[in-house]
Amino acid sequence: MRTFTATAHIQPDTESVIHVFDGPDHTSRAPFLSLRVGNGDVDVVFIADLGTADALRALAAAADKAATILDELAARAPGGAA
Repeated sequence: MRTFTATAHIQPDTESVIHVFDGPDHTSRAPFLSLRVGNGDVDVVFIADLGTADALRALAAAADKAATILDELAARAPGGAA
């Protein structure tokens, strides 16, 4: 990943959108995709070239682990906010 640091608070209505850039008739010599996370006011966009699928999988695994931890914290919190 090229260096950039940003902080944003994720909200329950945060969306994730994938856009595939593969040229007309899927003929691009360098296809890629973007993974946009946000709600339109503030978005974080990851540009993923060929060969970065494992990095996206690692990101997804980390996000899943973070969600599990949040569920555990919510279960212990007064009121059990999820």
